[in-house]
Amino acid sequence: MYITLVIAQTVVLPLVSGAVHLLVSGGSPLVVFGMWWAFWGVGTRLLVAGISQLANPARTTKGILGIDDAGAEQVVHELGYANLSLGAVALFAPFVPGWGILGALPGALYLGLAGLRHVAKRGKGAEEAVATWTDLLVFVVVVVGIVGMLILH
Repeated sequence: MYITLVIAQTVVLPLVSGAVHLLVSGGSPLVVFGMWWAFWGVGTRLLVAGISQLANPARTTKGILGIDDAGAEQVVHELGYANLSLGAVALFAPFVPGWGILGALPGALYLGLAGLRHVAKRGKGAEEAVATWTDLLVFVVVVVGIVGMLILH
């Protein structure tokens, strides 16, 4: 379920949304796809991660970090708040005048740094491997969209 959701949020839904947007409204493909990757790949992805970390912190502490300590749940809750905050800004950024996809930059940067951190980790399971490479994909696409937006405006 997790892998399907992550691939949908970071590959399928941005591609479909961007293609529909271009067919209906036109625009610069760099900006349009950057915007939809910001919405799906950063916005919904971090929002869902934040909700998951707040609702079930043990999934992160035990399942991902391998820590069996109830005290670690506070750190995961705080990570969940950060994910909720970054996700909410990125989710609304494409639709709030003046925010553009730049509103997704902090979340995309976070995903890029997290992805780089996970690249070096040995013994990743399938879920962590998918998260690692999709984190990096979202970072690259959103940054390319931002560069496109800056060049065009």
